[in-house]
Formats: sequence, C-alpha cells, structure tokens
Amino acid sequence: MIRGKAWVFGDDVDTDVIIPGPYLRTKNIKDLACHAMEGLDPEFAKKVKLGDVIVAGKNFGCGSSREQAPLALREAGVACVVAKSFARIFYRNAINVGLPVMEADVACREGDEVEVDLSQGTVTVGERTFRGTMLPDFLLEILQDGGLVAHRRKEKEGAL
Repeated sequence: MIRGKAWVFGDDVDTDVIIPGPYLRTKNIKDLACHAMEGLDPEFAKKVKLGDVIVAGKNFGCGSSREQAPLALREAGVACVVAKSFARIFYRNAINVGLPVMEADVACREGDEVEVDLSQGTVTVGERTFRGTMLPDFLLEILQDGGLVAHRRKEKEGAL
C-alpha cells in the first residue's frame, strides 16, 4: 500500500519537463532528483516529500525515451505515478527502475491524501475509490524487488 500527498498534473507531461535536457549529462541520480518536474514546477523537488504520489492525465511520460525521467521522480521521493494513460516507454522504464505506476482515471486535488493499492488496482482519495488497471504479478514482483536489475540479480542468486 502506498500513501502520500497528491501532486496533480494534466495531460501530455513529457520527459523534457519531468527532467529537462540540460541535466541529462549528470551521472549523479541525486542531482537529477533536484530538478524533477522542473519544467512544470521549478519548486517541485523542494516541496515533494518521500512517499508522495503524482496523479496525472493522459499520456504521462511522452517524448523521448530517457530513463532519467522515472529515475529523477523516484529519487525525488515520488512513491508512485498514477495517470489516465502512460507513454509506453516511460511505463516500462518506470517498472525497470522500480518506480510504481498505475493507469487509473483519478479525480483529486493537489494535496489530497491518496492511497494506491497496486495489487488490487485501486486508488482511494477520501471516501472515493477509483479502479485502475491491475499490474500483472510479474511486474509487481519486479517492483517489489526494486526494479529489473535487482529482480534479475535476485533470480540469479536463487538459481545458485
């Protein structure tokens, strides 16, 4: 179960605003986190708290296939991104780096307390519960292991 404050964004949030291009040269993930969502809210990285949830509209993560976008959000403290729909490459990159994502059409206001249950495919805001797309078990397992690299490492160790 993921519980946190909602950060609300609209449709077509592209990777250029999630992590602007000038910061892509850095290898330090903490530096990326300091610039998360800077293209839409220059103060986001200073305001977001560990465990918070982004709630967005359609086509979240569109644009380039930069893996740094979900990494920056994860390292900034975002516990989950809930969106009406995702750009497919962002969705897969998020799973790969261990950032939970769920497709759901959620109505809430910025600052609302949001509860995301990935295993049930639900998002609860106050008294309202929104049904989303449940993640398949194998994707939940990858997320629980901390991303694809950690998952494969765990699989390899289990095979020994």
